[in-house]
Amino acid sequence: MSGAAFDAETRMAPRMSQRDRGNGDNGSGTEIVTRTRTRTKRPSLYRVLLLNDDYTPMEFVVHVVERFFNKSREEATRIMLHVHHHGVGECGVFTYEVAETKVTMVMDFARKHQHPLQCVMEKK
Repeated sequence: MSGAAFDAETRMAPRMSQRDRGNGDNGSGTEIVTRTRTRTKRPSLYRVLLLNDDYTPMEFVVHVVERFFNKSREEATRIMLHVHHHGVGECGVFTYEVAETKVTMVMDFARKHQHPLQCVMEKK
């Protein structure tokens, strides 16, 4: 074989590392390869609740539920009536940041319109 042909063949042939060669143990050794899987944890969920009071008009509560929780008129009315009869009603379930933002927005909106409506969040 000519020198150029030999060089081309050696360049193209894969090289074996020390590990591939068996480190002198004639290939009888075993190797365990482990992969670490990262599992993402689901975020905690929080219920956003409206609390009943004797002063906030029912129509205002319906408006709040429609506006801040994207509920239909019928669904908002159902939630409002649940709050009225049971003292508390769930408007939705969200991640912490979303629930916190909704509570703050509802409370600010109620204060701006001079209503004592209370909105809270609790871990589900």
